[in-house]
Parts: sequence; structure tokens; C-alpha cells
Amino acid sequence: MAKSSKSEKSERRQVIDDIRRKQKRADKRQGMAIVGVCVVVALVIIGAALYPKVRDMVNDQKWKGKSVAEIGAAASVCGDITEKEATGSGEHVPEGQQVDYTDGPVAFGAHWNVAGIAPAPIGDRFYTEGSRPELEQLVHNLEHGYTILWYDTTVADDSEQVAAMRAIAKIMDANDTNQRLKFKVAPWTKADVKETGKAFPKGEPIAFTHWRVDRDTEKQYGAWQYCSEVSGAALTSFMDKYPFTDAPEPYAY
Repeated sequence: MAKSSKSEKSERRQVIDDIRRKQKRADKRQGMAIVGVCVVVALVIIGAALYPKVRDMVNDQKWKGKSVAEIGAAASVCGDITEKEATGSGEHVPEGQQVDYTDGPVAFGAHWNVAGIAPAPIGDRFYTEGSRPELEQLVHNLEHGYTILWYDTTVADDSEQVAAMRAIAKIMDANDTNQRLKFKVAPWTKADVKETGKAFPKGEPIAFTHWRVDRDTEKQYGAWQYCSEVSGAALTSFMDKYPFTDAPEPYAY
């Protein structure tokens, strides 16, 4: 009986040891799996953080040495320029007050002009929905001679179109040695459509706007040109036709 008892204890101990060894191996595999998952998550986070910089580097290299006119599609992707009489020069409303604009996108109108709400800085050339100033501030930019390239929500996720607009903004900034290339890229958002009731024409998600004065008659006009794609060639022609000097107040900001 003693031998049997010792044998049973030995067998139980062996079983327990086997269970412990298996558990250790399982714990080790689980630990390695957790480490692997953590590494993958870390790589994803690092990749997400680096992606914008890598994208911009690739974009810069692609358009290196190019002029604005060489970016994007041919000028033929844009329709005719249209104008209508404008109002609002010098018409300032209190900061935070919304103006009821009726064009999509805006080209003129009343706007903000109070302490701290001067036109958006000339060095801020490209905006996303999250970074864009209010319309009331951008209209102030238009009053001072800016041309704005607007893009609607149908292009916001189009990497090729966004890359072309970013490239144009960077080239403008690099070539603007005297701060006279008054130009911005800005989104026309769903909120803008809701507030104004004006979406872009179907199939034309890109638009240029400018605010000018006829110096002979002193009449003011808003100008629009819509495009099916980004066209640096069309933009160059538009800005040649509408230089900053023809704005209501060109020599400020």
C-alpha cells in the first residue's frame, strides 16, 4: 500500500508539473502575442503621425520646379467667368455676428473688421474644414485683394486633387517675395451650403472668387469661375485678369 501511495503521489506531481509547464508555455505565447499587438499598434500610430509629412514630401518632390500653371488639369476644365454687382466694401459687422451670404461660394459682402479679426494671415495659404476661418473673415480677405480657390466636400477626400491644391498654395507662398500674391485655398463646407442654401454646380467642385472695383465707374463686382478639376493654368489666367490691385482696398494686409 505504501508503494502504491508513493507511486500515486509521484504521478500526481508529474501531472501537476506537466500542467505548470504547459501553463508557462501558454503564458509565454500570450505574452509574445500581446507584445506583437503592441508593436503593430505602435507602428500604426507612428505611421499615422508620419503620413502627412511623408505625403507632403512626396508632393513637394512631384511638383518641384513647376509653376502654378503646370499644376493640375488644363484650363479647359473650367467654365466661363461670371460677374455680378457687389456690395459690402467697408460694411463691418460685430465679431461673431453671422452675415447672410447668398452666393456659393462667397465673393463679396459685409464682414468682420474688429480687434483681432483682421483678414486671415497671408501666410496661411491652405485650409481644411478644421482650420478654416469663418466666412466673415475670409470675405475681409477678398475685400483686400485676395483670390480664393474653394473646394467642396466631394473633393475633400480626393488625395490627388488635394495634393494639387496644396502644391499651388506652397508655390504661391514660395514665390511671394513681396506679399502681393494674395491667394488662399479654402473648403466650402456642408455648413456653408446649409447657411447660404448654395452648393456648387454639379460636377464642378472647384471655384475661384475675387472682388473687384471698376475704377472708372467705381462699381464693385464679384467674380466666379467653376471647374471640374483643379487647374493651375485656369487659376493663373484668373489671377492675371483679377490682380489684387483691382480690389476695393488692395494695399492693406
